[in-house]
Amino acid sequence: MKKRLILTAIGLVVLIVILVAVKALQIGAMIDQGKKFVPPPETVTSTVAKADSWETALTAVGTLNAVQGVTVAAELVGKVVEIAFEAGTPVKKGDILLRQDTSSEEAQLPGAVAQVNLSSTNLERMNQLFSKQLISQADRDNAVASAEQAQSQAENIRATIAKKTIRAPFSGQLGIRQVNLGQILREGDPIVTLQALDPIYVDFTLPQQQLPLVRLGLTVQVTTDALPGETLKGRITAINPLVDAETRQIKVQATVANRGDKLRPGMFANMAVGLPMRQKVIAIPATAVLYAPYGDSVFIVEDAADKKGKVLRQQFVRLGVKRGDFVAVTSGIKEGETVVSTGVFKLRNGQSVVVDNKLAPDFQKAPKPENN
Repeated sequence: MKKRLILTAIGLVVLIVILVAVKALQIGAMIDQGKKFVPPPETVTSTVAKADSWETALTAVGTLNAVQGVTVAAELVGKVVEIAFEAGTPVKKGDILLRQDTSSEEAQLPGAVAQVNLSSTNLERMNQLFSKQLISQADRDNAVASAEQAQSQAENIRATIAKKTIRAPFSGQLGIRQVNLGQILREGDPIVTLQALDPIYVDFTLPQQQLPLVRLGLTVQVTTDALPGETLKGRITAINPLVDAETRQIKVQATVANRGDKLRPGMFANMAVGLPMRQKVIAIPATAVLYAPYGDSVFIVEDAADKKGKVLRQQFVRLGVKRGDFVAVTSGIKEGETVVSTGVFKLRNGQSVVVDNKLAPDFQKAPKPENN
């Protein structure tokens, strides 16, 4: 009985050893196969880094201001008896906006005119008498003074009536009405805003070291998020002679055509001041760059060591300005090197690739919305 148990135990041990050996051989074969496995090459699109000549530009953020803008206000105390405008409508220079009560001045005006006529008649008589030497110089001077005082009184009443008839000081677009019929206005009380919108000013600042590059007449390009996809052009029309002592910035003003009144005072805008000089750059698509906190890089396509395919070499680069779909590389790659143009986030250094540009995007310096 004991002998049979011993033989059974020995048989189980032998069986276990055989199973372990077989499994070890299987695992070893799998490891060897894994070491010999080569992943298939990744299909990528590529482009050649090209030397180009770009226009240089100074960038800034500006604020839009009206060429002429004012809050129309009351000059004299008076009651509003007529509102002759609609809020938000365009007006011409001289259009009547509002009338205040002038009944008191209009009642006084005929008496003042009558006094003017009487003083003028008396002056004519005094001149005749003076020419015949029948009155003294003093009497004639008193008559002249009386006539001028009467004329001044009448003109003062007319001026008061005119000031209470408020007109548009220039052509432009009205804002929201700030008065009501029957309201008593005091001096300086606002009535409505008036803005001349075409053309429009764009005020922006540049660092003092860029002052030698800026001059009157340079072209500026204006973009704003209020008009996505649109670029408006203008020219520099004024440069402040004073540099801000706190920020060391100089204020510059450009004038931009605003057809259709698309731009409004108070908006912010992105500015690009075109300079006459051009800059030589190495340009690649912006999608070819792998952006990372520790440094930006690109993947350069090179021949494999065995000359039987293509592999990637990750190269760190330093970037410059952007133009549409392209970005300038100031250091890291050379003209003529082939770089991966899309999908760089999924690649790694040393990876084998196959280049297929059938579906490569059409990169442009000035892309339009329909290209996206």
